[in-house]
Amino acid sequence: MDLRKLKKLIDLVEESGIAEIEVTEGEERVRITRVSQNAPIMYAQPPMQHYSMGAAPAAAPASVAGAAEAAPAGNGLPEGTVLKSPMVGTFYRAASPGAKNFVEVGQQVNVGDTLCIIEAMKLLNEIEAETSGVVKAILVENGSPVEYGEPLFVIG
Repeated sequence: MDLRKLKKLIDLVEESGIAEIEVTEGEERVRITRVSQNAPIMYAQPPMQHYSMGAAPAAAPASVAGAAEAAPAGNGLPEGTVLKSPMVGTFYRAASPGAKNFVEVGQQVNVGDTLCIIEAMKLLNEIEAETSGVVKAILVENGSPVEYGEPLFVIG
């Protein structure tokens, strides 16, 4: 979805007084929610291809190439699949302050379950589980900045 369409949607929310609008075009989904009179927040989920694991370029370090990888023994992490951040942003465990966390340590998750949100440039991106299993560790504190490729969760 291009920037002009997003701007028109934001203007529509501001002018109409509606609290929320959600638009889906193909695999792209945008939700704009009014928090106060002057500050709509956009929620967007990029197409899933951004989160899929693919072949790494030859020059890319192996530890950052995929979004998830098996945790090697002896690194201090529980054994399992490490889910890494697909982007730079701010890590949030819940949809809003005071809301219930998406997941807790020891919780069973399935492929596609929302694990957290990473805010990047005022867009809130839901990060989903790429593997089923039990959440063995949450490696980032709520509200902390994260880097691309930074380990977020261990699922085993």
